Amino acid sequence: MSSAFKFSAQGAEVYVPDELALPKALTRVTHLGVGAHQDDLEFMAFAPILECFGAEDKWFAGVTCTNGAGSARDSIYASYTDAQMMVVRRGEQRKAALIGEYAAQFQLNHPSSLAKDPNDELLVEDLLRILEATRPEAVYTHNLADKHDTHVAVALKLITAIRQLPKAARPKSLTGCEVWRDLDWMEDADKVVMAVDGHENLGDALMGVFDSQICGGKRYDLATRGRRKAHATYFESHATDKSQNLIFGMDMTPLIEDDKLSPDDLIKSYMKNFQDEVLTRLKGLQ
Repeated sequence: MSSAFKFSAQGAEVYVPDELALPKALTRVTHLGVGAHQDDLEFMAFAPILECFGAEDKWFAGVTCTNGAGSARDSIYASYTDAQMMVVRRGEQRKAALIGEYAAQFQLNHPSSLAKDPNDELLVEDLLRILEATRPEAVYTHNLADKHDTHVAVALKLITAIRQLPKAARPKSLTGCEVWRDLDWMEDADKVVMAVDGHENLGDALMGVFDSQICGGKRYDLATRGRRKAHATYFESHATDKSQNLIFGMDMTPLIEDDKLSPDDLIKSYMKNFQDEVLTRLKGLQ
């Protein structure tokens, strides 16, 4: 772990699994995942993790924005205090970064309440520093239709941070990923379709690291694996499966290309496209 990076929250860190010195570890980053909680990246951003795994010219880096306090817990973790859970979850996130061969893993250690505060700028400042240090080509975060407040708040703060960069220095793409609401409802033309075939063992290992969450009362691993397989089967009704595992994303790139476009208007456009498609089919069959 390194303390050579400036953070706004006490206890924040950047972990470099292969121990390459900063800033070399950060300048190699091509794909950046920004999640609210420990384990979000491994469940929602497996596509870029897999794309970079074992590649010499592509490197994934992760950002976890909150500190892990207040998480649901059961089994051996039922008696753990928030402080103990924070230690456990931070360690699990480091293990995932090691298994996935990340270029780096940032843990910003902010309370969830700060992430959800629209007037707080500390998280935005941290994200801006990371973007400036890594200059990723592609960024992945939570989608705007997620039903977890902290997830949506992190996505909005990331958009704010990217918009503070000069346009020439911004990522080429921003994709919103599935966690607490899948994106099967979106029109196919609006989806970012990410095949994650092969290395299912890697996907299982990355999810399985988060024992405090899975044994804590939620089988996120089984649910996520099932979602990926269901997407692959139900994606096309009149064709055989072209993939065994699919992850859907929401294209949020327009928000970092046009600073005047609001997140509200972008999500409204996707919802309208879905509504129009359903109503057109109904009308044509009556």
